[in-house]
Amino acid sequence: MSKIRKNYDTSFRTRFRRYILGETELPEVDYMPMYKKQIAEEKAEDERATEHYLMPPEVDPMEDAKRYAELSGMRWFRRLYGVMALLLCVAISGLLIYNVAFMPEFGSADTAMTNEVTERYIEKGQEETGVVNTVTGVILQYRGFDTFGETHVLFLATIAVMILLKRRKDEEPVRMDGENPGGDRILRTMAHFMVPLIFLFGLYILVNGHLSPGGGFSGGAVLGAGLILYSASFGFTATARFFNERIYDIVKVGSLMLYSLLIIYYLFTGANGIDSIVPLGKAGAIISSGLILPINILVGFEVACTMYAFFALFRKGGL
Repeated sequence: MSKIRKNYDTSFRTRFRRYILGETELPEVDYMPMYKKQIAEEKAEDERATEHYLMPPEVDPMEDAKRYAELSGMRWFRRLYGVMALLLCVAISGLLIYNVAFMPEFGSADTAMTNEVTERYIEKGQEETGVVNTVTGVILQYRGFDTFGETHVLFLATIAVMILLKRRKDEEPVRMDGENPGGDRILRTMAHFMVPLIFLFGLYILVNGHLSPGGGFSGGAVLGAGLILYSASFGFTATARFFNERIYDIVKVGSLMLYSLLIIYYLFTGANGIDSIVPLGKAGAIISSGLILPINILVGFEVACTMYAFFALFRKGGL
């Protein structure tokens, strides 16, 4: 029979056996100081190993890209681009000046504009457009393609301002004076009375533009002024309750798309001598002039959205 060791109960084998059987637990050891010491030693060793190396200086990415462009030939391209752009502008200017030399003198009685065009507008304008106001008939039908382009210019101008000034959603909003309910009491009191009248007058100009001086551009300017006055009086938060960014996008893009469809129909039927399926109606009545009435309204909405967008973007960076 073997002899039992005196330190058997305190030996590692006995303690480990008790831990396996669940009779006792191994003491907890805090390894964090050891880890921190090891990390500090490794960091010090890395610093000693790299102390003789030269660290490259930090370079601005824009300056680095500019230097790369200059070294890779972009500098010569920019110079050539500037020269070609200057030559193109000079050529276009010379061509325009050359054409002006062949134009008739201003006010000459022999010009087609004095004899034929004006006579056609005055004598046939109401019959062909159904518009009592000759100016509206010229702008929205005889010169409808020009007005169509001007409306697209407004749309593109708004997009350009949005690209430059629109605030990202992750940026902090800028609080304006108009957001404060305790702002200018006189302005808010007058706005309660004036804003509904301004909106009503703007709509009146839109729907009455083919019967009297006015139309889409002037009516839209009045509506835009009403939106600006309301925002300046009660704040953008109050305005967003009935005219937020979603509604703005629907009105702005929807008006331009519908206007495009109507003017394309006008151009197609007029160029091919096809009778329009939309009747002109009785001259002098509100529901008359064919498609000029809805075009007036769509142009007015486009102008109003453009004016309000410029105001909102310059004030707070968003709609």
